[in-house]
Amino acid sequence: MKARLEALKLEALGELEQVTDMQQLNELKIKYLGKKGPLTEVLRGMGALSAEERPLIGQVANDVRAAIAEVMESKQLQYEQAETAKRLELETIDVTLPGKSTNLGAIHPLSKVIQEVEDIFIGMGYTVEEGPEVEQDYYNFEALNLPKDHPARDMQDSFYVTEDILMRTHTSPVQVRTMERLQGAVPVKIICPGKVYRRDDDDATHSHVFTQIEGLVIDKHVRMSDLKGTLLQFVQEMFGAQTEIRLRPSFFPFTEPSAEVDVTCVICGGSGCRVCKQTGWLEILGSGMVHPRVLEMAGYDPKIYSGFAFGMGVERIAMLKYGVDDIRHFYTNDLRFLKQFAQN
Repeated sequence: MKARLEALKLEALGELEQVTDMQQLNELKIKYLGKKGPLTEVLRGMGALSAEERPLIGQVANDVRAAIAEVMESKQLQYEQAETAKRLELETIDVTLPGKSTNLGAIHPLSKVIQEVEDIFIGMGYTVEEGPEVEQDYYNFEALNLPKDHPARDMQDSFYVTEDILMRTHTSPVQVRTMERLQGAVPVKIICPGKVYRRDDDDATHSHVFTQIEGLVIDKHVRMSDLKGTLLQFVQEMFGAQTEIRLRPSFFPFTEPSAEVDVTCVICGGSGCRVCKQTGWLEILGSGMVHPRVLEMAGYDPKIYSGFAFGMGVERIAMLKYGVDDIRHFYTNDLRFLKQFAQN
């Protein structure tokens, strides 16, 4: 049995000399030191030995196992060190190389304008209200003094979902919903930003979906002069202290009297140029005193309370503020266009 153990030792050490990688080493470890290996087989036969032989053969077996294990551990350490060195070489980082630039996003110009308008009116004591984009005909038209047979409905060609549900054509329904919720409480000072939808042919100045911001004030003794002063304050903060406004008579079913609001041309300062068609003025928004019928339908007594409302297109404001000549630039997601606003 001693001779058998010595032969196993020589055989194992001989094969270990031929090992070239970790896989071969693991296979030899199983072959010689595993539960079904020849060394284990020899040890199982020790029960047939005499009491005097067992300690001697046991010592020889332990020596053989230790010799084989020692070589295997040495080989394993060698391969592990080689693998670590190879990985370090592959994963070496050259800290002198220039870093990769990261493309940072920026706030969209329309979002910039909305935030700026909100900040201006919040500074004047207004709150921001929102409402659904899919709206009931009642809130979009009827509660704003536009019954189903009213000819002014033709001014807003609409996207209808059903006979009584449509994509809102303006953010005025938010005003109606707010007045209903307040149940006659005053003062009301709100602005309503949001997307609106109309069946327009898209071109340089029109889009079937665009963004509006409307405002509403209701209280006792609210006058047209309050509307003018509010809008003058707004345009001067938005376009500069030198900006002036003028109000031109107009018609909106939900305001009476109604007025279109012009500002001095932001390009020529009012002296006249191609953009303002030599007039020195640019149209910017619509406004007026809230129609008594609208107040009454929303639960306010028009004999006690009065109010004014105004509405502006965010794209129109942005085009004037940034000198953009085509509304479609805001929606085509052209990074060459959008990057211009990253530092603004």
